[in-house]
Amino acid sequence: MIQSVERAAAILGALGSGTPRLGVTEIAERVGLAKPTVYGLLRTLEKHDLVVQDPDSGKYSLGPGVLQLGNAYLDGSELRARSLLWAESLAQRASEAVWVATLSGSRVIVLHHVFRPDNTVQILEVGAAIPWHACALGRAIAAYLPADQRVSLLATERMPLTGRTKTTRAALGQALAQVRRRGYAVEDQEATVGDAGIAAPIINGDDAVAGAIGLVGPAERLLDPDLKGDLDSIGALAGSFEWHEGGPAWLHPARRGRLRQPAAV
Repeated sequence: MIQSVERAAAILGALGSGTPRLGVTEIAERVGLAKPTVYGLLRTLEKHDLVVQDPDSGKYSLGPGVLQLGNAYLDGSELRARSLLWAESLAQRASEAVWVATLSGSRVIVLHHVFRPDNTVQILEVGAAIPWHACALGRAIAAYLPADQRVSLLATERMPLTGRTKTTRAALGQALAQVRRRGYAVEDQEATVGDAGIAAPIINGDDAVAGAIGLVGPAERLLDPDLKGDLDSIGALAGSFEWHEGGPAWLHPARRGRLRQPAAV
């Protein structure tokens, strides 16, 4: 790898870690580099609008160039392009918000978000990064990864986001096995208190998992005990997306049965 590129990427990663602005010293401590090196890289990144410096505090944050790159990534995402119409249809059928996501490292990134079809105020979550273990989207993807990739994912550090978040290997192993049995994942207030998710994997033309599509909404409504019998129907609806050249289509049970099942871990 090219060292300067790797270092610049580490700086961008530090600035994108959640803290709005960081000083040179703070960045140097996070990436393990000398301050003069960090300063020189920041100046180069600033020239390309990838970082900006606050004139008052002197601290740095991500710049508009990062947003342009992010938009270009979304525009070029085959997963997002193929799921646009199906996500809209699913939101209308289920009367809930729909997210489409892909796995990036140990997090899922939301590529597309269709608002719940009502008049309530909602926040666009495109670009949100969520630990895979804490959401239905992440588990729907992880359950269908090849065994070696799933082992690596289970080896990553997992922190609880709420008091309900599953973090142990045993608990997550059971959850992934359940996803493979049912064909969809369910999460109850593990990422955000009060919210739940139901998601199914999106399988590409090579019978490999490309991402996931799912419903996100208030737990009391999405997982209503009186509607428990509807979970299979909702999961099947989310999982009926089919990846093919013509766009989304109903995934017939016969083909669903032929999807490659990953080996248990």
